[in-house]
Amino acid sequence: MSLFPADITAMAESIIRDFTHAGLMVSTAESCTGGLIAGALTEISGSSAVIDRGFVTYTNIAKMQMLGVQDKTLGDFGAVSEETALQMVHGALFRSRAELAVAVTGIAGPGGGSPEKPVGLVHLAAKSRSGKLVHRKMLYGDIGRTEIRLATIRTALQMVIEIA
Repeated sequence: MSLFPADITAMAESIIRDFTHAGLMVSTAESCTGGLIAGALTEISGSSAVIDRGFVTYTNIAKMQMLGVQDKTLGDFGAVSEETALQMVHGALFRSRAELAVAVTGIAGPGGGSPEKPVGLVHLAAKSRSGKLVHRKMLYGDIGRTEIRLATIRTALQMVIEIA
């Protein structure tokens, strides 16, 4: 029995199967999901052939130290921004052995939102060594912390599938 809903488990199984067959590895950089994307992938037997590493970078300091996110980026745009997500995914890719990385940063709530950056705002980025890069700005709404995090996992896994 999986810790995750069936649709997330099915996407994770597909990634592990397809990436194993293709000899690809993935890394994750997570803020608002706190490692749950890597958790969904490693829930699947055989994932050690596919998952290189996961970075849980909840604080700005962690984003800078572990992923190379620039202090200026955080100061100018904030942790929850397209610019930060893009630097996070770049750091996760090039500080790992993976061919593909996915990064997420957002506001899961229930607090912490503002009119400019409401609860439910999540920026996601996926990048491959072949040069593919995708960014998504998601406005899930104030649907509850757990639901925002699950929605983010779904979107992140879909982006991994799309960019592979």
